[in-house]
Amino acid sequence: MFWVPLLLLAWAIAGVVGVRLCRAAVREAAAAGDGAGERRGLTLYEAAFLSGGPARVADLTLVAMARQRRLLLAHTGWATVVDPRGRDDMERTVIGAIGPEGQSRIAPVRKAAATAEAVRTLAERLVRAGLAVPEGDGRTVARALRRTRLAVPAITGLAAVALLMPVPSQMPRLLVALWFALPLAFTLGCLAIARFELSPASPWASPAGRRLLASARRAAAGDTDDDRAYLTSVAVSGVHAVGEPQVRAAFAHREPRVEW
Repeated sequence: MFWVPLLLLAWAIAGVVGVRLCRAAVREAAAAGDGAGERRGLTLYEAAFLSGGPARVADLTLVAMARQRRLLLAHTGWATVVDPRGRDDMERTVIGAIGPEGQSRIAPVRKAAATAEAVRTLAERLVRAGLAVPEGDGRTVARALRRTRLAVPAITGLAAVALLMPVPSQMPRLLVALWFALPLAFTLGCLAIARFELSPASPWASPAGRRLLASARRAAAGDTDDDRAYLTSVAVSGVHAVGEPQVRAAFAHREPRVEW
C-alpha cells in the first residue's frame, strides 16, 4: 500500500491550490467595491499602469515623447533628449533618468522611470479610487492560477509513480489510477471554473479598473484623434502596438553578452 501516501499527497496538493484559488476569487470580488472609480475616465498613464504596471507607464512616456519629436529612440537601444523640458512628472522623471548628458541606453531609463516617485504616486491614486489593487495583492489571481496549473502535472506524476510501484495482487492498477483521477479531476475542475469566473489578464487592475480598460479600448477604436488612439493602444497593449519599426527595434534591443 505504498501508493496510499502518494494519493494523500496528491489530495493535499489539490486541496491547497483549490483553497488558494477560492481565496483569490474572494479577494477579487471584494476589490470590486461599489464601482465609484468607474464614474470617470482614465488618463493615458492610468490606462498604462492598469494594463501593464509601472514598466508600461515608463514605455508609454518614452513612446509619447518620441512621437512628439522631443526624444529620439534609436534602433540601437539609445535614447537622446531633444527637448529637455518635461511637461509632467513622468516626462521629467524620464529626462532625469537619461542624465545630464542627454543620452542613455533605454533599458536603465525604463527601469529607473518605472520605480520613480511619480509612478508610486500614480499607483496610490488608483488604489484609492478602487481601480488598482494594493501592492502585494496584484498578482494573487494570476499566481493562484499558475500554481493550480502546476498542480496538474504534479498529481499526474504522483499517479505515474504509484502505478510503477508494486501493488497487492488483489488491487487492480486501474483502480489505483481511478483513485488518482479524483484529485486530478478536482484540480482540472477548479481551472475550468476559474477560466470563466476570474480575470487574471491584468494583475494590477481591480475589476472596476478592468472595466474601464475595456471602455478605453473601445474608445480608442472609434477615436478620430489618431495621436490619442495611437497612444491609447500603446498604453493598453504595450510597445508591440508601436507602428514605427525603429521604435520597436529600440525597445527590443538587448545588450550584447560579454564573454570573459
